[in-house]
Amino acid sequence: MGTVSQAPGIESAYAECRGITQREARNFFYGIALLPRAKRDALSAVYATARRIDDIGDGEGEPAAKLAALAETERSLHHLDDVDDDPVLMALRDVVRRFPLPLAAFDEIIEGCRADQSVTRYQTFGQLAHYCRCVAGSVGRLSVGVYAPAALERCWAPADALGVALQLTNILRDLREDRHAGRVYLPAEDLDRFGCRLQLDEDGDLADPPQRLASLVRFEAARAEQWYRRGVTLLPMLDRRSAACTAAMAGIYRRLLATLAADPELVRRRRTSLPSRSKLAVAARALATGAT
Repeated sequence: MGTVSQAPGIESAYAECRGITQREARNFFYGIALLPRAKRDALSAVYATARRIDDIGDGEGEPAAKLAALAETERSLHHLDDVDDDPVLMALRDVVRRFPLPLAAFDEIIEGCRADQSVTRYQTFGQLAHYCRCVAGSVGRLSVGVYAPAALERCWAPADALGVALQLTNILRDLREDRHAGRVYLPAEDLDRFGCRLQLDEDGDLADPPQRLASLVRFEAARAEQWYRRGVTLLPMLDRRSAACTAAMAGIYRRLLATLAADPELVRRRRTSLPSRSKLAVAARALATGAT
């Protein structure tokens, strides 16, 4: 376990996954790059598979067609031994054979994407937390399977919490973009609490009064920070390179969260991201210190 696979044709399959990760992973790639080769390839295969599921859920087309595509992907994931012409799933099959990957976590990602086809609003944080665990906590648990720490069972809960923290950060970052897509992920109970509606004005920007929007964003940012604090308890359970990978991913999102909390008006008009130099600095610190 944990060595570079020598299976015939598998290198080209992993190369496909590495290409997808480099093109699409953005924030995650800075962490994945810190892993040794075998784990880097394995996590790239996990990411490429999760990305495929997300792209189905977020892509063009009618919900019925998306649901059919999700069902077909689910069937393929349940029958990996039958795959012989799909490089992403071939690489994933190799990962499953070499690492203690909780393969059922992909079913949860699919469950979350199915929800996106019919659910456009959440009433309570409990409902939203379940969704976050499906689409992101699952990725945290899959990552732990690649890290393969000695205390594997102890790692599931903090890995799940870290995924929830990252997803809550995504939700805050994408408030305007999601609203344009007809989705409001923040719970109705929180919107009511702060007197916000997340309606769009004539310019397509969020129309809530600045003070109300700021209070809402800061409340949700503080909640996400609590999940980060639970999640980073995972770091001491991992080997140095796996901890650095996780710390880099979490650190980039955590810094983004702090940026949004410091200036909530950023969410009103555009999607905010950190500059590359800041991401590199977070990754370098994670490798040097193992901290976010």
